[in-house]
Amino acid sequence: MNQAFAYAAHDAHSALVPFHFERRGLRRNDVLIDILYCGVCHTDLHQARDHWRNTIFPVVPGHEIVGRVAALGTDVTLFKIGDRVAVGCMVDSCQECDQCQRGMEQMCRKGLTLTYNGKDRQTGEATYGGYSNSIVVREEFVLRVPETLDISRVAPLLCAGISTYSPLREWNIGPGSRLGVVGLGGLGHMAVKLGVALGAQVTVVTRTPDKRADALTLGAHHVLLFSDRAAMKASRSAFDFVLDTIPVPHEIAPYLALLDVESTFCLVGAVDAALSFPASLLLNGRKRVTGSPIGGVRETQLMLDLCAEKNVLPECETIAIQQINHAYERMERNDVRYRFVIDMATLGRD
Repeated sequence: MNQAFAYAAHDAHSALVPFHFERRGLRRNDVLIDILYCGVCHTDLHQARDHWRNTIFPVVPGHEIVGRVAALGTDVTLFKIGDRVAVGCMVDSCQECDQCQRGMEQMCRKGLTLTYNGKDRQTGEATYGGYSNSIVVREEFVLRVPETLDISRVAPLLCAGISTYSPLREWNIGPGSRLGVVGLGGLGHMAVKLGVALGAQVTVVTRTPDKRADALTLGAHHVLLFSDRAAMKASRSAFDFVLDTIPVPHEIAPYLALLDVESTFCLVGAVDAALSFPASLLLNGRKRVTGSPIGGVRETQLMLDLCAEKNVLPECETIAIQQINHAYERMERNDVRYRFVIDMATLGRD
């Protein structure tokens, strides 16, 4: 067994506090990772406060993990001690079904194993995430971090990055594509950067006029204000693909009107949204509404390699682990541009 130290929530109403526990001993195909940085995702907040009524307490959040290999199982061949590595939202799957075989482990027919708030496939024990000094992960779910990437800013790519890259790749967004990005938060700002890196013409659609300057600084070619009725009307049929990153339930009909003929609207943000819109918005033009979860392991590695090639990194605010509860409060106020990343070296201060 491996002794671990972390921050955990013990119920839905109390703060995250220091927590000692044991990681499993190395199985033959496991990698032990010393965690250097961990991103802070809105999912962490939802799980710590049991907003989805499925949290297994105590919960150690964190599924945007970057670190170095500390030890290897006897059969590991892809990594060596000291390698820069990363772990995203999942740490296991059946590896046998059609989805796993095609590299889409996030849609495993038998259910993926989440990095935290999941259950180990062999023991049934709860999985604990990256607000910790270490993690043990099977080799197939460990990613290589290119040397050219600033390791202190990589972590949000493992969720915000892949959650936006995966649908862009699936729907072949590239040179000549007209991409609309709805919302400019943690997911939205990555969609802008990745869309530009892929060669698309990117427009940010926002309800917040103050975000115009940020959108252009991030690389967007245009900004469309939702409140500008004339501009919204003029932008009907303007996009081949609209990626909706807004994390709360909202009306999508106005955005469907922005789609061109046979184009696609994709949700990646509002997991609790109940959708309602006139069918004519789809029928008149054979348009599509779809959704996308995180990506598979292989495409996550492709994203990291693209980010290294194009120098794409999230905008981050680095915090100490002791600031995590305050960071959650700020996230609820949308007071972050655009992602928090915990420097896990601060864990040793407790």
